[in-house]
Amino acid sequence: MVTILGIESSCDDTSAAVIRDGVILSNVISSQAVHERYGGVVPELASRAHQQNIIPVVHDALKQAGIRKEEISAVAFTRGPGLLGSLLVGTSFAKGFSSALNIPMIEVNHLQAHVLAHFIKEDEDDTDQPGFPFLCLLVSGGNSQIILVKSHHEMEIIGQTIDDAAGEAFDKCAKVMGLGYPGGPVVDRLAKEGNPGRFTFSKPHIAGYDYSFSGLKTSFLYFLRDELKSDPDFIGKNKEDLCASLQKTIIDILMDKLYRAAKDLKIKEVAVAGGVSANSGLRNAFEAYSNRYGWKIHIPKFAYTTDNAAMVAISGYYRYLDGQFCGKDVAPYARVSI
Repeated sequence: MVTILGIESSCDDTSAAVIRDGVILSNVISSQAVHERYGGVVPELASRAHQQNIIPVVHDALKQAGIRKEEISAVAFTRGPGLLGSLLVGTSFAKGFSSALNIPMIEVNHLQAHVLAHFIKEDEDDTDQPGFPFLCLLVSGGNSQIILVKSHHEMEIIGQTIDDAAGEAFDKCAKVMGLGYPGGPVVDRLAKEGNPGRFTFSKPHIAGYDYSFSGLKTSFLYFLRDELKSDPDFIGKNKEDLCASLQKTIIDILMDKLYRAAKDLKIKEVAVAGGVSANSGLRNAFEAYSNRYGWKIHIPKFAYTTDNAAMVAISGYYRYLDGQFCGKDVAPYARVSI
């Protein structure tokens, strides 16, 4: 039996999870509401909150899993990318936990972990995992990538944003409309009540499978500026239609490149991961493309869309099976690719 404790602290969510032989036993997440008043994550506040949360979160994860800490085979932790101060908290805890129990440490790439969340089993009979190779659309506040997944450890980015990420476009456009932070979930909720064909916004023309969202963001900003000149209450009167049209534009951009990649590579198995994978419009688009093009799709449970330790633990599980451990001298990194 292989039992992995996963630790995630890359941004503003402190999380711990326990996975045994690939099956999830617990996944505890403590979110930080303090950042809402600032309209974005404040790194110093995030790292301080991680220090307060990490011990209670790990305690709850072990309790919910019904195991003693002595049963842990190894501790897996997010090494990066992320906020350096936040990552240091998780890395330092992992080092102390590993030393105290004399068990190995496993470093995990945060982006790979999002992809591998699809391999978390709910029970021993769960067989709904992707087959290799498959394509994964990784979309979040910081990343928009199309990834060719060849194995649990071999992944290749074949397309990515050259400027802003899709999640960032959601949040910044929401902020312009006064919808608060994080804006993505609010846009999604309001979009369900609006007309997605009401307004048209700029779509980029980028070669290959790469993305760009800065032009859309600028187009949206200038559109609102011009409309507000003639009607100061334009946003209030058209909020639902603005959200629906914005969301449709972003999803169209994402799906167009993903479809081209799947067609060119002749791959029919396609997954989505990351925080934006919780978006109902994107999930509906995956269902529609599945029906239209015969894709076998993999959409994560909502619990595995945002940053969570279950995805770190399952990544650690596969690295454990291959004996991929790290030393106590390992340091976190703020930036790294897959």
